[in-house]
Amino acid sequence: MRINFSAPLEVVIYETIIVAINIILSCVIIFRERKNTTSTWSWLFVVNVFPIFGFILYLLVGRGISHRKIFKLRDELRPSYKKELAVTEELLDEPRLLARITENYGIGQLIHMLFVEEKAVISTNTGIDLYVDGREKFNHLIEDMKQAKHHIHMEYYIFRFDNLGKEIYQELLAASKRGVEIRLLIDAWGSHESSKKDFKELIESGGKVARFFPSFISQLNPRFNYRLHRKIVVVDGLIAYTGGFNVGDEYVTITKKFGYWRDTHLRLTGDIVYSLQDRFVMDWNSQHRDEIKNIDQNYYPPSIQGENVVTQFVTSGPDELKQQVKYSYIKMINAAHNEILIQTPYYIPDQPVHDALKLALMSGVKVKLLIPNKPDHPLVYWATYYYAASLVKYGADVYTYEDGFIHAKSLIIDGSHSSVGSANFDNRSFQLDFEGNMLIYDWAFSQRLRNDFMNDLKKSQQLTIERYAQRSYYIRFKEGIARLISPLL
Repeated sequence: MRINFSAPLEVVIYETIIVAINIILSCVIIFRERKNTTSTWSWLFVVNVFPIFGFILYLLVGRGISHRKIFKLRDELRPSYKKELAVTEELLDEPRLLARITENYGIGQLIHMLFVEEKAVISTNTGIDLYVDGREKFNHLIEDMKQAKHHIHMEYYIFRFDNLGKEIYQELLAASKRGVEIRLLIDAWGSHESSKKDFKELIESGGKVARFFPSFISQLNPRFNYRLHRKIVVVDGLIAYTGGFNVGDEYVTITKKFGYWRDTHLRLTGDIVYSLQDRFVMDWNSQHRDEIKNIDQNYYPPSIQGENVVTQFVTSGPDELKQQVKYSYIKMINAAHNEILIQTPYYIPDQPVHDALKLALMSGVKVKLLIPNKPDHPLVYWATYYYAASLVKYGADVYTYEDGFIHAKSLIIDGSHSSVGSANFDNRSFQLDFEGNMLIYDWAFSQRLRNDFMNDLKKSQQLTIERYAQRSYYIRFKEGIARLISPLL
């Protein structure tokens, strides 16, 4: 914006103020966003091309969160935590785990990195049930809720008060009335369709409901760009669920907009449940409402013996400088010898992740990427389409799922190691959202996941260079806009 000095004095003063604000804001952005050059340039473009609008937009969604951790697990909450860390250190020398590390040095480094940097406890007795259908997942969850004796801890990004939401709510209410402790944490933005009055009876019965980063004015939240995207349920400290399904009818019912919803979710037993319990406690206490201050053995009971599967639970968020979910993806990709399989609804990676896949392709590793054939967020979809197509030019096999909407977030390396969770392959999951992934170092489970992937390919269409070239000029225009602002999506 240039100042017109021939204009009336009032206009000159106004334009000078706007320019000064833009200069100050640009300096703030440069210093606050210096860890991410791409994001910095994107915000500088927005605030200088759209001075007023860009300024307001940055105030609402552009400001970062302090890197002083907002989540703390106090020692008094987990008196056995230090002991578990000591046991994990010993497990690094356990013969069976050491053999796996020797088998794939890169995966061994990943296990070490997540333990040293994030204190991600290793579990060697995890039991896993895999769900790819929403109705099946929620049927099992409801059965476990019916059996709950002490507590149900539940957090979801989306909790709609539709048919499925009411079904889950009634089980929470019934459990609360029989004396089970209920804590429900929902993201304020993702669950904005659910109001406080919807949970009135549950709260009156003794249940506790909290919203993550709630709005101080209806529909206005200066931190709405930072979302609690994790999906975690813990029942009696013995059973845990995590993955991609939220609470809403589209996840269990064929809808006109999405068709069949294809996702991936896990039911877990064994010591790994403690890690998900830890995460829930930290997420709940971060909102400073009815904090969990006295945790006894009922929250961390002796675990149910699992299936001897080796797992780690990794989390990350915008409050941390280290993007552990992204680092785990990069490390797994770099460790691949033969094959990389990826399912994600959003493929909008930053340069390191995109380059890691390109490098794998140039090194002879086969890469198969499965994305949706329809958007749930238009700009996000066209950015995904662009970046996915760019991998085709390097030899990747990219497919669009034609049997509904693919929402699964999974990564399978060489059919022997895998990741399932809430994190997509995009900048939002890497930098802006609070995410959680389960890493599974097990050949048998990874083969089950791989078989589901291959079955999905039978319901998909391959995106070839020829097919991509036939897209309309309108789609090319949407791709260009989406790619330009992709660091902000």
